[in-house]
Amino acid sequence: LYFEPLTKECVLDIIEREKPLGVVVQFGGQTAINLAQPLAKAGVRILGTSVEDIDKAEDREEFLKTLKGLNIPMPAGSTAYSVDDAVRIAEKISYPVLVRPSYVLGGRAMELVYNHEELLEYMKAAVVVSRNHPVLVDKYIPGKEVEIDGISDGKDVLVVGIMEHIERAGVHSGDSIAVYPAQHLSDEIKNRIVDYSVRIAKALNIKGLFNIQFVLDPDNNLYVLEVNPRASRTVPVLSKATGIPMVKLATRIMLGQSLEELGYATGVVPEPHLVTVKAPVFSFAKLTTVDIFLGPEMKSTGEVMGTDTSYYKALHKALMAAGIQIPSSGNILFSVADRDKEEASGMAAELSSMGYNIYATDGTYEYFSKKGFPVRQVRKMHLIDALKNDFFQMVINTPTRGKNPSRFGFMLRRTAMEFNIPCITSLDTVRAILQTLKHRNERFEIIPLNRYSICANASAMPPVLAVNR
Repeated sequence: LYFEPLTKECVLDIIEREKPLGVVVQFGGQTAINLAQPLAKAGVRILGTSVEDIDKAEDREEFLKTLKGLNIPMPAGSTAYSVDDAVRIAEKISYPVLVRPSYVLGGRAMELVYNHEELLEYMKAAVVVSRNHPVLVDKYIPGKEVEIDGISDGKDVLVVGIMEHIERAGVHSGDSIAVYPAQHLSDEIKNRIVDYSVRIAKALNIKGLFNIQFVLDPDNNLYVLEVNPRASRTVPVLSKATGIPMVKLATRIMLGQSLEELGYATGVVPEPHLVTVKAPVFSFAKLTTVDIFLGPEMKSTGEVMGTDTSYYKALHKALMAAGIQIPSSGNILFSVADRDKEEASGMAAELSSMGYNIYATDGTYEYFSKKGFPVRQVRKMHLIDALKNDFFQMVINTPTRGKNPSRFGFMLRRTAMEFNIPCITSLDTVRAILQTLKHRNERFEIIPLNRYSICANASAMPPVLAVNR
């Protein structure tokens, strides 16, 4: 089937026929947000956050002004209108940097580059840069990515939940495994996240749903990565995990009601006693030319959630639901980039101690063999045949350079996927799998949905949230 892309003309045809009170753009992702301004210029009433305030969140320069006025930090970076601009900015803020066209969907054409040569290759192959098509160049901050979903009426701001990502910053939020409640954030960091979220939502005069993504560096410095004045893909997850009817509340606010009238006030929803893990689902079998490694460009086509009484059990449920079958024994292949060899060697040693047979390609084998645990070498010329013959039960591969079908790493990842062999491209995901393996003997609990919600224990809520049940 072929579907025409959603355009202003398509929407105006529908509006002319239906004659609605107004149009909601918050539930249609980035495409709907991008249509808000042309629809408003055509005389269509946009419900919820105004077009002017949407632009303040979407336009980089306006957003920077807003954050600067609030004294809230954002990673260093600037806008490039030529290749020379991009090189100058990258050298000023230092590598690695994130580069992407402005106003992209799902991180499309976004890439993490580590040096001058990679930047020039990206600018040549991935984008057309000009005064009308600028490229954003931002400092990449290694650290933990965190996101919140919230609801605002312009006066009060309800932060529904703080979700902690398993994969470090640099992997698109849609492709990351996320945990709620966050397991490794101090109360001080959580309070700072809530404070930033409330002040940003009020400054942008958001009316309805919004999502903010942060990165926490190793020194506990918190930076805002982006603000989305719309519903995010985690709204269904947090709605189930907290019992807060997020879409219903946002819709009522868009139609003129306030959070106070709906029984809520500024603050953060208390964390439930259960743990929920969101895991992405991919369709690589149908997308035959897509490299499966995880990066800033979103590749997932769906998501699942697992909920249980502990993080490890919830994580195991989510991985199972996402179709990641963790082998209980067998042969595991490592083929990792130089920058990942030290971290990967510790994981390989742990897997070896659990009884797995560790194999590695040439460079990885040389590095691992010096660590003293059993590792066997496999030549690249024999590797594809070994995958096709089900010799390996799992592949762990971090790419040196992605997106090039002629490179060996691309063929390795695609072959593993096509023969239904789990292929993990993020060491953070490997670490999560190791944690589930260590707790694999813990018994799952079958928990009905009505036990997920903190609203089942509303009497324990602080007065500021006085939820109207």
